[in-house]
Amino acid sequence: MMRILLFLATNLAIVLVASITLSLLGVGNIHDGQGGMNLQALLIFCAVIGFAGSFVSLFLSKWLAKRGTRTRVITQPQTRQEQWLVDTVAELAQKAGIGMPEVGIFPSRAPNAFATGWNKNNALVAVSDGMLQRFSPNEVKAVMAHEVGHVANGDMVTLTLIQGVVNTFVMFFARIIGNFVDRAVFRNEGSGPGIGYFIATIFAEIVLGILASTIVMWFSRQREFRADAASAQLVGSGSMIAALERLRVEQGIPVEMPGEMTAFGINGTLKNGLAGLLMSHPPLEQRIAALRAGNYR
Repeated sequence: MMRILLFLATNLAIVLVASITLSLLGVGNIHDGQGGMNLQALLIFCAVIGFAGSFVSLFLSKWLAKRGTRTRVITQPQTRQEQWLVDTVAELAQKAGIGMPEVGIFPSRAPNAFATGWNKNNALVAVSDGMLQRFSPNEVKAVMAHEVGHVANGDMVTLTLIQGVVNTFVMFFARIIGNFVDRAVFRNEGSGPGIGYFIATIFAEIVLGILASTIVMWFSRQREFRADAASAQLVGSGSMIAALERLRVEQGIPVEMPGEMTAFGINGTLKNGLAGLLMSHPPLEQRIAALRAGNYR
């Protein structure tokens, strides 16, 4: 229920901000009143909505991540392990040249970790208690270096921009398709859009959104190689390879992270065939091979 309420509240805020912005820009109706569309107005409308959605998600990413994964931020270490984790992240952050991130632990039997945040000096890195329990200190440190690498590389901002562009063109072409179907198939001859426009637009957004996701996921996979490279530079490639090898051993344990956080984790779900285009992470074998070859992309 909380996730649904957050979704509705976020979208309501986006619509409100977009409406004010469009009014200030003087953008009118995207339909020209003659069965056609004002493509310039449509593109501006889609860009405002598309980028607003991605940036709102970015600015809320830490807050949503903490609640979505039930992450407990370590404000005052209570155990030696927590103190070690905070000290380790502080050391890695200093080496990477970023501000000290918030450090957290989330309840999950699966070995995983993630990083998120809207800039390099206001980030969150978190690790599952399952990983802390079963991985060696050097392996955990390598994983934390991988996540710090995500932050230092500005990966969250990069993916936000890419998602904004994708959102813009998905909405843009979906509405063009919707208008065509409304006029050519549903034979709407009125001055405004008919029911066919709304039905076709929704369907087109779903299909185009799935296809466009392959672009975002491709960038996500490349980003993983760069984060592995950052870990290798911070703690040595041997430790990162050992951590990835350990993840291979434990792949039978299901990944217990919300879907929206998977792209920011260390361990992605392995898929084959066409579904592989929607993978947020490359196969572990490829990542290990790249590190061993010194091919950090």
